[in-house]
Amino acid sequence: MPLSMMEQGDTRKIKGFRGQEEMKRHLQDLGFIQGETVRVVGDHPSGMILMVKGMKIALNRGLANGIIVTD
Repeated sequence: MPLSMMEQGDTRKIKGFRGQEEMKRHLQDLGFIQGETVRVVGDHPSGMILMVKGMKIALNRGLANGIIVTD
């Protein structure tokens, strides 16, 4: 499922990405790497605040929709 469908407090593992290669590289540079755990710490209609690799990162829903997560 897309990361954008997660709710505040949810924790999941990154399974993969969809979208253009440039976007995938940008997300990987931010720490969103396949197999990494990601947790939603804040949720807003325009975006999400995520905890990945011990850092808080804000993403808009468009980018979050390109990250596929699994249990």
